[in-house]
Amino acid sequence: MQIILSLSAALVAVAFFILVIYLVKTLKSLQAILTGVSKTLKEVEKHLEDVTTETTLLLKKTNVLADDFQHKAESLNSVVDAVKDVGSTVSKFNGTLNNLSTSFDRQVEENKEKVSQIIQWSDVLLELKDKWRARKQSKNENTPNERQRVRSN
Repeated sequence: MQIILSLSAALVAVAFFILVIYLVKTLKSLQAILTGVSKTLKEVEKHLEDVTTETTLLLKKTNVLADDFQHKAESLNSVVDAVKDVGSTVSKFNGTLNNLSTSFDRQVEENKEKVSQIIQWSDVLLELKDKWRARKQSKNENTPNERQRVRSN
């Protein structure tokens, strides 16, 4: 029975040795895998740092652009207000021109008769002026002829 026990113990020892060999191989494979995972995680961490840095820069630029946009929007508001003021001024000016035009039309209507008389008198004066020029011109034309007559006599 001792032989059976010795053989059993030897068999258990060989089985345990084989088990240990497979465990060592498995653990070495696991170590290689974990080393690869560790390298991958380091690379991912580096990429995340780069992404974080770029994201921070992008956020800063976005904030600067937002501030610039806000400033320009405020400037644009003042321009819009100025344009509104110009529009109001033009509207008031148009209203004043309309009032003046209406007043002028009313005064023309009221003084239509007087304007008509002034135009008639100016026509008469122009006719008199033309007649006066015509007489003056005819006198100037007659004057040399009379001189020639006086010389002939």
